[in-house]
Amino acid sequence: MIQEANTAIDIKDGMQPIERHLKRMLDVLGSLVLIILLSPLLSFIALLIKLKSSGPVFFRQERVGYHERPFQILKFRTMSSDAESDGKPQLTQKDDPHLLPLGSFLREHHLDELPQLFNILRGDMSFVGPRPERRYFIDLIMAENNDYQYIFKMRPGSTSMATLYNGYTDTMDKMLIRLQMDLDYYQKRSLALDGKILFTTAKYILFGKKF
Repeated sequence: MIQEANTAIDIKDGMQPIERHLKRMLDVLGSLVLIILLSPLLSFIALLIKLKSSGPVFFRQERVGYHERPFQILKFRTMSSDAESDGKPQLTQKDDPHLLPLGSFLREHHLDELPQLFNILRGDMSFVGPRPERRYFIDLIMAENNDYQYIFKMRPGSTSMATLYNGYTDTMDKMLIRLQMDLDYYQKRSLALDGKILFTTAKYILFGKKF
């Protein structure tokens, strides 16, 4: 049972070193193959965004990742350029009023996440792991539970158990639930579990299940 408290407890990584190396090799191979196979789709989506809205095709934002290193997460832009124009970070909302019409479709079908294949190839991210967060929200979460430090022992991922079963983290309560689910993953993770999460993610996307 994971302790919910401000005092961190000793949490052990469920994945052995050899598995971690294999996981990284599979990330590199898988992302490279998918970038090549999906390049027509990536190009088509980029063209649609360019034609249907003003502003950049890609959305870049600093997140904090493996070993607490910052990196620029890459997505297709789904929101208008004036989102967060007041400079204050906002939690992602499922029906955000700043969403572009095309952006709503891309987000609903998780197509906006496809450019993260380049983050995975570079080593910023993995296919499976905790979703990367901004420093502003990390500080808020750690004020409630500083076990978040264990999240930095994993490469952040494009999908996770929390992504599948906790939905959009649009409240602090959901962010804390997500943390507990990510810590549970850290203790139980294996290549077999990663395969199960990837299979479930693909199944949900293909059959239109919302998550």
